[in-house]
Amino acid sequence: MNMGQNIQISSLKLQCMARRVYRFVAKSIRDFFAPSGLRLGAMPGKVHGLSGGWVGSTRHKSYSTFFLQGGNPYRAFKSMMGKYLIYVLAALLFSCHGKDKAADDEDAKVASQTPVTVTTISDSTLTDYIDLNATSTILQKNFVKSNANGYIELVNTQLGQNVGKGQLLFTVKTKEAQAIGNSINVLDTSFKFSGVNKIRASAPGYISQISHQKGDYVQDGEALATINDRSSFVFLMQLPYELRQYVKQGQTVDLTLPGGTKLPATVSSFMQTVDTVAQTQGVALKVSNSQQIPENLIAKARIVKSAKTSAQSLPKAAILTNETQTEFWVMKLINPTTAVKIPVKEGIQAGDRVEILSPAFTKDDKIVVAGNYGLPDTAKVKIIAQ
Repeated sequence: MNMGQNIQISSLKLQCMARRVYRFVAKSIRDFFAPSGLRLGAMPGKVHGLSGGWVGSTRHKSYSTFFLQGGNPYRAFKSMMGKYLIYVLAALLFSCHGKDKAADDEDAKVASQTPVTVTTISDSTLTDYIDLNATSTILQKNFVKSNANGYIELVNTQLGQNVGKGQLLFTVKTKEAQAIGNSINVLDTSFKFSGVNKIRASAPGYISQISHQKGDYVQDGEALATINDRSSFVFLMQLPYELRQYVKQGQTVDLTLPGGTKLPATVSSFMQTVDTVAQTQGVALKVSNSQQIPENLIAKARIVKSAKTSAQSLPKAAILTNETQTEFWVMKLINPTTAVKIPVKEGIQAGDRVEILSPAFTKDDKIVVAGNYGLPDTAKVKIIAQ
C-alpha cells in the first residue's frame, strides 16, 4: 500500500468522523431550542439584516445569546462548523502525511544498507613460491656391444630387468668357429677352442633396450642392448632463466609425485645449455630414495622465493583493485554501519592469504570480506556474519 492510498483512507475516516460530530451538535441545538417553541428552520420575527437576538426558555432558568447571520442560528452554526471541520481535516491530513514520510525515510535508510561479512587481521607465516615441472630421467646410459663378428648364441636378459656389474648378458660365436665347428678339438684335444665370446654388463642398472635376439649375426662393436645406470637417476627440472637467482647448488627442493607422495631432493647440477625457444635451463635434482621410480614420471618441484613469519595478512577476497591492478584497497568499518575505503600495499601472496605491508591494522579493526565489491567510500553496511 503506497502513501497516496494511505492518505485517501485517512480522508474517508475523517469525513465519517466529521459527519458524526455534525449530527451530534445539530441534535444538541435542536434539543436546546425545542422547549422555547422556536423553529430553527423558520424563526418568527425573522428580519433581514438582523445581527443578534435573545431567546428565552420557560423551562430553563438561564438565557443564551446568539449572534445570527440572516436571522437563522442553525445556518450560522452550520457555516461555522463547516469552516472548523475544513481546518481540522487539513491539519490531520498534513500530520498523517508527515508521519508516513518519516516512516518511508526510515525504511529507505534501512534498505540502503548493504549486507556484508567482516573479518580481522591475522599474523601468518607466508611463503612465496613457484611450482615447476620436473621429469624423472637417467643421465647415464651404457651400451652393451659385441666384441666379435659372429652369431648370437645366448641372450641372458630381458627388457626392464635389473642387472649388476659383470653379469653375463650375451654370448657370441664367431663365424670362423661356426664354420669349422669342433674339428680342431678333434685333431688336438689339448687345444681348448670354442669360438664363443661372453659379453657382460659394464655397469649396474636396468635393461631399457635389446637390439638383437638369439641367432642374429652381429658385427664387432655393434650395440646389443642398453643399460640405464640407476645411480644417475635424477629429476630434470626446466627452470626459467629469470628465476635462476632462487636456485643454488646443494639447495633442498620438495618434490611432489602424482598421488601426493613427497620426496626431498637436492640440486646436484645445472645443464650448460638453455632452450632457445622457452629460455629454460635444465636443473638435475638428486633424490635419495630406495624405491624404484620409473623414468619419464612428471613431478612438481616447489622453489621457495621468500618466506616471512608473523606477517599481517588478510583473505584475498578482502582486497579490491582497479581494472589495471595498480591500486589496491580494503573496506574498513569505522562504526557498526559505515565502511570507508582504505588504500593498502600488498606483499607476499600465499594461497588465499595476502600480506599487508601498509597500513598497520589492529586486531579490533573489522575488514569487509564479502559484499565489498562495488561499495563506494563511506558506504552504509549491515553486518550479517563475522
